[in-house]
Amino acid sequence: MKSEKINFLMGNIKKIGILTSGGDCGGLNAAIRSIFFRAKTKYNMEVFGIRDGTIGLTKRPVDVEKLTHETFKGYLLRQGGTFLGSNNKGNTFKFPKNGKVIDNSDFIIEGYKSLNLDGLIIIGGDGSMQILKKLADKGKMNIVAIPKTIDNDVGATENSIGFHTAVYAATQALDNLQSTAASHRRSMILEVMGRDAGHIALNAGIAGGADVILIPEIKYSIDGVIKKLNEMKKNKIQHSLIIVAEAVKKEDGSKVMHKYMDGEKRLGGIGDYIASEIMKKTDIECRVTTLGHVQRGAPPTASDRILASAFGVYAVDLLANKKFNRMVAWNNRRVVDVAIDEGIKTYRDVKRDDPLVETALSLGVYIGELK
Repeated sequence: MKSEKINFLMGNIKKIGILTSGGDCGGLNAAIRSIFFRAKTKYNMEVFGIRDGTIGLTKRPVDVEKLTHETFKGYLLRQGGTFLGSNNKGNTFKFPKNGKVIDNSDFIIEGYKSLNLDGLIIIGGDGSMQILKKLADKGKMNIVAIPKTIDNDVGATENSIGFHTAVYAATQALDNLQSTAASHRRSMILEVMGRDAGHIALNAGIAGGADVILIPEIKYSIDGVIKKLNEMKKNKIQHSLIIVAEAVKKEDGSKVMHKYMDGEKRLGGIGDYIASEIMKKTDIECRVTTLGHVQRGAPPTASDRILASAFGVYAVDLLANKKFNRMVAWNNRRVVDVAIDEGIKTYRDVKRDDPLVETALSLGVYIGELK
């Protein structure tokens, strides 16, 4: 983008905000840092961080922090999560409060307008972007979106912030599990995140030398898994690594859910199911590790820091050029932008013809009942 051609006499983008929404991940702080430096150095903009996503806009006074060079003097670039805080507690238009469901949108818009911002950069996944785009349309808010999701399922971008860090954390876990699997001649099962898509399991499984990779997009059978493990035994390999995405279902098609004390139900437990079924039918000893939020909170990898930094620069340039309602994306080794609606309308799951599926098969990995 030729941001140097901006007409500063006509451009009045002087004060911008940032918020992070949805689940946290590695690279968010790198993106915030990049936004600040581009906005301050190139355009002399004031930059304000809104705390806890849209929740910060519901507070009175609005919960914001003016960002300065001092904000970034420490280790934020290297830290996982988001120092601004985030929120994934539901839909702004159907917000739970005191046992009721209310429309909180007018209150959030009022909070936004009280800041007199000329633009807002939102960093979130497809769900957050959908809600915030609807909010922006209603409140005439000038927004630009940056995609982040460890699931890497936003269709319009090849990579989203947080994915590489999650894959690295899962790969490290497999590396650590391999030695203990060999020591005790066990099958070690690693359950990783992946709400609907199996990108983390597939990528980490290949990188970490998994013998079985189970993802929600490809049907599997317990007998198929056992057949693979028995084949390994015939080749005098007495231990194995299995990686499974949390959204994989039981053989009967039912989801495995975990209910928490507050009544909330979340995906979790498919690893235990796989282990139980294997041990029912064989003499193979299994152990299960659920990686959970380690994938979100790990220090961001170099790839995520670079991607986040590139996205942040481009997002500021979009605001400066008054190109609102756009989402930055990574395609063909460069940053581009698409309409937010276009960016979130397609879903990126693992396809049968994905080159990594063929790679896994070529490595002898059992990945499901493929025809």
